[in-house]
Amino acid sequence: MTPETPAPASSVSDFEQSLEALEQLVDRMEHGDMSLEESLAAYERGVGLYRHCQTALEQAELRVRMLTDPQDPSTAVAFPPTGTAAPDA
Repeated sequence: MTPETPAPASSVSDFEQSLEALEQLVDRMEHGDMSLEESLAAYERGVGLYRHCQTALEQAELRVRMLTDPQDPSTAVAFPPTGTAAPDA
């Protein structure tokens, strides 16, 4: 993939599918009608989905940094947490 070529849209849809599956899994677990074995299996699946989502978000942030300054992405400033204002320059 060259810098001019955008990443495949499938990574976004994979993230959205993983997030949806994680939300559904949490809903099922919150109902409390799963056996201990089912709960453990669901928890393991949830950890895997969480890690997949976290990796996808990190890759998306890197892509934004590359678009901001493709010559030196390490100089990019991290986004402020949601709900906070960016510091004044």
